[in-house]
Amino acid sequence: MGRLPETAKGKAIVFGVFSLLALGVFLVVATARLFLWPPTDRPVRVNAVVALGGDPGQLRAKKAVALATAGYAPVAVISLGGNPPAPCPRPVAKVEILCFRADPLDTRGEAEYVGRLVTTRHWHRIIVVSERTQATRARLLFKRCTDAQLVMVPVEDPPNHLLYDLVYEWGALTKALTLDRSC
Repeated sequence: MGRLPETAKGKAIVFGVFSLLALGVFLVVATARLFLWPPTDRPVRVNAVVALGGDPGQLRAKKAVALATAGYAPVAVISLGGNPPAPCPRPVAKVEILCFRADPLDTRGEAEYVGRLVTTRHWHRIIVVSERTQATRARLLFKRCTDAQLVMVPVEDPPNHLLYDLVYEWGALTKALTLDRSC
């Protein structure tokens, strides 16, 4: 008693293999859509360009300042994230550069800070510069913290960080969707 007939055992194995394959395909497709090729936007004229912090080489800050210098916004808001904090970019003609350190020191903290700036400065539309793998989660968090229209213009993830970034973003997005649901 307790033993499955051979045909039932075979069906259970086939079902198990099929389920694992389906889960694998789902994870590959979801990873591609959420993190490798998330919805992004073309730069447009906005009130401010916001660079999220914590990236090596400050690629996001450089892109935010370049977008502001190119006339997309009069203000570049730069998160100095990470430990130790990154330096604030040098002043640029005709661009106001605001640097801040989020509390908490994460994307949610950055969204909270920028949400307060949007309210006090009466901004209606902002560009958010994140890494590509972070764009989906950043959009979710910024939508929770501000009513401003969001324009997501990411930089590419460093290739040597991509695997880490994908694993990190799955965990961080799961946390944002389940545990940290407020701004």
